Amino acid sequence: MASVDLKTTYRELYRAPRDPVLVTVPPRPHLMVDGAGDPNTVAAYGEAVTSLYPLAYALRAEVKDATGTAYTVMPLEGLWWADEIEQFRELPRSAWRWTLMISLPDDVGQVDAVEVVARTTAERDLPAAVRLREFGDGEVAQVLHVGPYAEEAPTVDALHAFVTASGRELAGRHHEIYLSDPRRTAPERLRTIIRQPVAPLVPA
Repeated sequence: MASVDLKTTYRELYRAPRDPVLVTVPPRPHLMVDGAGDPNTVAAYGEAVTSLYPLAYALRAEVKDATGTAYTVMPLEGLWWADEIEQFRELPRSAWRWTLMISLPDDVGQVDAVEVVARTTAERDLPAAVRLREFGDGEVAQVLHVGPYAEEAPTVDALHAFVTASGRELAGRHHEIYLSDPRRTAPERLRTIIRQPVAPLVPA
C-alpha cells in the first residue's frame, strides 16, 4: 500500500513563507459547502465543518480500496467575501459570505465520488449540502500568517501591498488555508496560509 502526503505533493501550495510570493494554483477536485454569517455564531458553519470531514475520509477510504493509495486528508480551507466587497473589513461578520472546502487528489476520479458523497451523507445524516467541484484560484499571492485569526489584518495588508507593488490588482475571493487545528493549537501558534487571487499582469 502506498502512502501519500498531499501537502508534500503540492508543497508549493501548502508551505507558504512568511514573506508574500506569487504562485499558480491549478484546478483540482474539492468538497465544498456555501454559507453566510458570523462563523463564531451561525450553526451553518459548524454543520459545514462536521459534514466535510466525514465525506473527505469516506472518499479517502474508497480511493484506498480502489487504488491501494492512502493519502492524507487535506486541511480545511475557506473563501471569504461580502456583497459589498469594498467594505468587507468594516462590515459586521453577520454580513460575511463563505465557502468552506477540502481539496482532494486527482485519484478521486478513480471512484464514483458523487455516489460516495450521497451515500455517506445519507448514512451519517450529515446536515450540510456538500458538492464536488473543480476549483483553482489561478495566479495568486500568498503568505503564511502565524497567530490568532483575529490578528490577520497586518498580514493581509502586507499581502495586498505586495500585489500592488508587483503591478497587479486584487481579483477573486480572499482564501485561507487552516494548517493548524484550533482545538489543539494555542492561538499564538496557529498557522494559516492567506491567499489572494490576482489579475493577470498587463504588458506595458
